[in-house]
Amino acid sequence: MTTTKRLPAPQEAAQYQLGDIMLVGGEGIRAWDAEGREFLDCVSGTFNLLLGHNHPEVMAAVREQTERLVFASSSFQTEPTNRVIQELAAISPPNLTRVNLRSSSGSTANEGAIKMAQLHTGRRDVIVPFRAHLGQSLATASLNGTTKMRAPFPYRYPGGLHVPGPYCFRCFYRQTPETCGMLCVDRIEDFITYASSGSVACVVIEPISGAGGNIVPPDGYLQELRRFCDEREIVLVFDEIQTGLGRTGRMFAADHFGVQPHMMTLAKGLTGSGLPMAAILTEERMADWDRSLHSFTYGSHTLSAAAALATLEIVQRPGFLENVRASGDVLLGRLRDLQKDNPVIGDVRGVGLMIGVELVEPDGSQATARANAYQRSLQSHGILTRVSEHGNGSTIELRPPLILTPAEAHTIADRFGEALEAIA
Repeated sequence: MTTTKRLPAPQEAAQYQLGDIMLVGGEGIRAWDAEGREFLDCVSGTFNLLLGHNHPEVMAAVREQTERLVFASSSFQTEPTNRVIQELAAISPPNLTRVNLRSSSGSTANEGAIKMAQLHTGRRDVIVPFRAHLGQSLATASLNGTTKMRAPFPYRYPGGLHVPGPYCFRCFYRQTPETCGMLCVDRIEDFITYASSGSVACVVIEPISGAGGNIVPPDGYLQELRRFCDEREIVLVFDEIQTGLGRTGRMFAADHFGVQPHMMTLAKGLTGSGLPMAAILTEERMADWDRSLHSFTYGSHTLSAAAALATLEIVQRPGFLENVRASGDVLLGRLRDLQKDNPVIGDVRGVGLMIGVELVEPDGSQATARANAYQRSLQSHGILTRVSEHGNGSTIELRPPLILTPAEAHTIADRFGEALEAIA
């Protein structure tokens, strides 16, 4: 005998906690909730709406592709996937000549890069900076640089080696960039000698730490890290899932910092307006790879490829990256002006339209409760943001869509000031 279950409320049926707001529409940098309130989306969805909500050219490309072919097995070629591979190979750093398009998320792209590094080197361990976020799968969660993401799981992927990152505002070694001698690279040797298995395959690092607090490395850090890896034949992987495709005002953070990694991972903003796709870019020496070793049903999805192709064309247009830099300069400058009059703001840091505002307690310690209160105040003032380290940090994260104008950057900064006054 069967019984009819009542229709539960979403909060009762969802296995996870639901957010407080129901979004019903979006256009450009704006989104609207069910009550008609307008928000400026300063986190680009989940840092993935590179061109904002429902970019018309991307949506048109997807609609056109639906009329021809929605899905094809990766056993076959399609025009949009082939063209995405060609475009990524053409615009990436010169040493990255091969593109693996078989992933659909940043987590699986990072896992794939680690697999490739292990296969190529015959080694095991993965070096990851403190606070880094590699993903949400069991393997990448095991390697994440925060205990919160690892602690709940009794069995974890082995071989993760966590080292202090280039967090100058809270230097692990209590130094300054002028005096440290790049200890955060030099001391990795000690971690390898005393804390690793002695078999290191790769270093995986976000050129600018995203969820970890928008941490921008000091000048020379990434160059020194590349030298360190080259001397030890360790594969250097840039996780450009948040920083890639224009976020820093250059096509890649690798371009901004002038460093060529041995591998690069991309996801999130690759399709511009929210469809899933990820890529792994490698040097030629890592091209000997059986595709069955890392392959997912929805990797290189045909509709996502059509969206990615439109996105790649848009971000390469004359003036596009210049606008990112100009709007980022306005927003960064205005936020630093706020810092002068508000001791609660300990640091404002960023590149392009990837900016972090770190709040501090009077004694200079992290202000997690203040940051979360400020995030709620910003939301009430129509600004959507996030707090670093999945709400456990003290940095307000700002990643507005790259179509942001300088005028809109001023509006965001104005509301930042108003929200700060509201919680003062």
